[in-house]
Amino acid sequence: MNISMSSEIITRQDLHEFREKLLNDIRALIGKSAEDQAKYLKSYQVRNMLKISPGTLQNLRVNGTLRFTKIGSILYYNKEDILKLLEGKANSTT
Repeated sequence: MNISMSSEIITRQDLHEFREKLLNDIRALIGKSAEDQAKYLKSYQVRNMLKISPGTLQNLRVNGTLRFTKIGSILYYNKEDILKLLEGKANSTT
């Protein structure tokens, strides 16, 4: 019984091209992950962006000005909400 198998020769150039493609794919995945993480901010990041105290941030939460999500003991805020709040603050001072 004779079974013929086709074979391909993989060159160093093929391996180099594969490596580059793989690295680019990994970079793209890492970049997306970082963008997703930046979508939500922790309290200290929000306070730094808005230049406010912890008490003021608490007041914004209590009066409903700023929405948040609590996971465990950590509060997260949507970055878009913070940017809208900043825009409103800038518009009210001009």
